[in-house]
Amino acid sequence: MKPFNVYKTWPVEPVKAKSCKVWDRDGIEYLDLYGGHAVISIGHGHPYYVKMLCEQMDKICFYSNSVQNSLQVELADKLGKISGYDDYSLFLCNSGAEANENALKLASFASGKKRVVSFKEAFHGRTSGAVAVTDNPNYVSPFNAGHEVTFVPINSVSAVENELSKGDVAAVIIEGIQGVAGIYEPDSSFLKELSLLTKKFGAFLILDEVQSGYGRTGQFFAHQHSGIKPDIITTAKGMGNGFPIGGVIISSEIKPVPGMLGSTFGGNHLACTAAIAVLDVLQSESLIQNAAKVGEWLIASLKKIQVDIPGKITSVRGRGLMIGIELDNKYTEVRDRLLFENHIFTGSSKSNIIRILPPLTISMEEAEYFLKSFTDQLNK
Repeated sequence: MKPFNVYKTWPVEPVKAKSCKVWDRDGIEYLDLYGGHAVISIGHGHPYYVKMLCEQMDKICFYSNSVQNSLQVELADKLGKISGYDDYSLFLCNSGAEANENALKLASFASGKKRVVSFKEAFHGRTSGAVAVTDNPNYVSPFNAGHEVTFVPINSVSAVENELSKGDVAAVIIEGIQGVAGIYEPDSSFLKELSLLTKKFGAFLILDEVQSGYGRTGQFFAHQHSGIKPDIITTAKGMGNGFPIGGVIISSEIKPVPGMLGSTFGGNHLACTAAIAVLDVLQSESLIQNAAKVGEWLIASLKKIQVDIPGKITSVRGRGLMIGIELDNKYTEVRDRLLFENHIFTGSSKSNIIRILPPLTISMEEAEYFLKSFTDQLNK
């Protein structure tokens, strides 16, 4: 048997990692500015994280949700306090797609409706409901296409109000920052209007913070820059620093009913331990503040390069350590050269947008190395 080959992969195999560095099987060192799709939040191989997981493996690795698990209670308590959502509840699952799937299901249960409003170029995952609210026909099979979903332009209040006024919308789902699309942030004023409109028309507002959450933007969640409180928040990637875990953070207005949600592996002992370790390190090492500081410097520096080297960068977008660099189409090979010549991992969107999503442990020295390497490549 061979792997089902659905991924485009680089000819590089990391075999060792520490903080923001990875080493391949040939011993070549790379600077990781992508964190495996924004997954690595507290750095590769953090000693406290490793210690916590090893100690837990000596106790118990797994049992189902048919028994009590105090680690789930500890995780929910810590997450509520650090995120500012201690009056909400937490449902644990295994991935971002699964979190969004359950969030949509909850909104439909609570509202009694089934249509969903999503946004142009949105990405919410690849399971049935999550991919149906993803605006990419290449990901949607005929099986998924039966969901009732309407896509509207981001930042268009009138388009959202027009759909909500029809009275059949269960939820509006939006990313804190659109990641896969190329780092597009909804306007703060737009999020505030969304919050008001969903309440007015009896729909639930779901904030997908799978990629933009866990301190990446300099706030715990990206939507907190706008001051709103959605009904449901979804999280995953940075939540476990590489250990698979997802979460749905749920307003007290939505009441739990036995059987309405469920997961065999969700909230297992190892996943909870990983997530608790992440929260401990985020606080003890002030990593959210570091994301804000380094990210602000990087974005300002990139915008200066855009001016100093005209015609090569068309846009710099983002907040904190969630950054998109849109290049003129003649310079799309820069990302490849960063990897193979400077040994720097970055992400991409479309063919001309470089995505920067490093571990929140990134130092100013590492940021400066990237900036110098990037500038050198642009000048070639």
